[in-house]
Amino acid sequence: MANEPELLTHRLLMIDDNPAIHEDYRKILAGRDDSRISAAEAALFGEAHAAVPRPTFDVDSAMQGRDGVELARQALLEGRPYSVAFVDMRMPPGWDGLETIENLWKIDADIQVVVCSAYTDYDWLELLARLGRSDKLIVIKKPFEPIEILQSASALSRKWQNARALKRHVDTLERVVTDRTRGLEAANRQLRHLASHDSLTGLPNRLLLDDRITQAIAQANRQAHEFAVMVLDLDRFKVVNDSLGHRAGDDLLREVAHRLREVVRAVDSTARLGGDEFVIVFDGPATQAEALDMGKRLLKVMEDPIRLLGIDVHISPSIGIAFYPRDGTSIDTLLARADAAMYHAKERGRNNVQCYAESMGSVTQERVKFESELHEALRSSQFELHYQPKVDTASGRINSAEALIRWRHPQRGLLLPAQFIPLAEECGLLDAIGEWVLLEACRQAQAWKREGLRPLRVAVNLAPSQFRLTDLVKQIRRALDSSGLDPQLLEVELTETAVMSDAEESVRILEAISRMGVLVSVDDFGTGYSSMSYLRRFPIDKLKIDRCFVDQLTRRPEDASIVQAIISLAHSLHLKVIAEGVETPEQLQLLTELGCDQYQGFYFSPAVVPAKFAELVRKDTTVEEDNTVRTHSKLAVLKA
Repeated sequence: MANEPELLTHRLLMIDDNPAIHEDYRKILAGRDDSRISAAEAALFGEAHAAVPRPTFDVDSAMQGRDGVELARQALLEGRPYSVAFVDMRMPPGWDGLETIENLWKIDADIQVVVCSAYTDYDWLELLARLGRSDKLIVIKKPFEPIEILQSASALSRKWQNARALKRHVDTLERVVTDRTRGLEAANRQLRHLASHDSLTGLPNRLLLDDRITQAIAQANRQAHEFAVMVLDLDRFKVVNDSLGHRAGDDLLREVAHRLREVVRAVDSTARLGGDEFVIVFDGPATQAEALDMGKRLLKVMEDPIRLLGIDVHISPSIGIAFYPRDGTSIDTLLARADAAMYHAKERGRNNVQCYAESMGSVTQERVKFESELHEALRSSQFELHYQPKVDTASGRINSAEALIRWRHPQRGLLLPAQFIPLAEECGLLDAIGEWVLLEACRQAQAWKREGLRPLRVAVNLAPSQFRLTDLVKQIRRALDSSGLDPQLLEVELTETAVMSDAEESVRILEAISRMGVLVSVDDFGTGYSSMSYLRRFPIDKLKIDRCFVDQLTRRPEDASIVQAIISLAHSLHLKVIAEGVETPEQLQLLTELGCDQYQGFYFSPAVVPAKFAELVRKDTTVEEDNTVRTHSKLAVLKA
């Protein structure tokens, strides 16, 4: 059992005041008189005992009980304990056998005992009453038979050996159980920590934050004081994520959490709700002046730049504060009002601290309501597309249309993109709205064709986030397939900034779109930072001159020079040029003289509903002078 050899040398202790008895023990146990014990061995081990290895014993002797106990003590200290002790009952003038056994078991509770005596002053029941260990005690009368000694020594030594092996096994199991229990406890602690803490920053999450605020409310009620809840949101964090990537954004959040820990007191609680929003619960009592002072310290600690990907990034927070109980008596109310104060700080120019005021609540509630209505608008088809004609400057003929989204709000009426697109981007709806625009524009263009209208290209604006979608090409293909529209009648418009944010990736995406036969236009050209080498590589078909240059075209010679340069550059690259925001005949006249190919704007027509646009096209009887001016996708001829 448990790494114990089957046969080993057992150590025995003989305690008797008769030297002759010790000699008899040795002859029997050490094998010095084989002739005397051959019959005993035959009885004990069988007739074939010669082939069976007999156990061996190492025998030590003591003439008195005290000496024997001392030998047992020493053996235990050396790690070589005795398995069995043979004890005489009468050993004058020292301890008798009973006292000797009692002291032996005080030293070594595991030692087996054989009482071997001719005379004893105690009967068996008295021995049991005094010693109380019948499982470790055997009584043999003198004169004994060799077989009795050999059998007792062998059986009790094996019992002792098995008990030790069992104890080692149990100890091992106990250690295993203890180790596993500790491991489970550690794992449970880790799970509890993960359940209550943010995995990125290590700060408490919403679950633990709710508990901390609950405790703060209970303490404030007991002690009749106020405490503050602060919401901190990073300004323009999305720019870092979009420009440097989410890994850099994560590094920034970890550094912000570290700086917050350095400033906030140990008795206060700092949590991360998600994204770039943090919450600090200040242990009360806390006055408004103290909370504002802490807010200013937090603004200060964020002033130093954070190094990300070799770039020094400057980040600032907008901070809102609400107080219990004056601003709210529940967790949700306190957080909502601190959040309202934070949005007020953003409206005040960001990088400042604001305490909640009653007027802020309605603004935040209105924002939440408006966001909910925006989700409902997408579900219940409240969006619609209006179409603005794009007109050839030379012939005055309607060439194509730009699809522009409108929201027909049930209560607020018709809303322009500037009134809801920024919110759609913040709440993650912009890509879904963009896909709807793509599908609807293709459907309407095909519907006009079925109605007998001459084929007209429709242009759709792609948001920067939509342009970076992994399935954008499939999205465009689905829109074309579901409507049956010829790809040559679809044009996608992208801002210069979106195209240049990752030029190499843009080349890949634009080539895939162009090979489908879809035209590609760069919108707001001249306001970004285009690289001429990439502009040459991009499969672009049109450049749109931003309205900021057209607006001052006739009043600022430098703007006219910029427009002339853009037109010249585009034509040298075999690109068409379209000017947007044309509102006066003087602007159109100058654009015509500068060689601009097309224009759009209020001078000809604002964006109108589909039926009105179809009416404009039917009234347009201008004959196209040269069919070669029609623009085709640059890579369409290469498609498979």
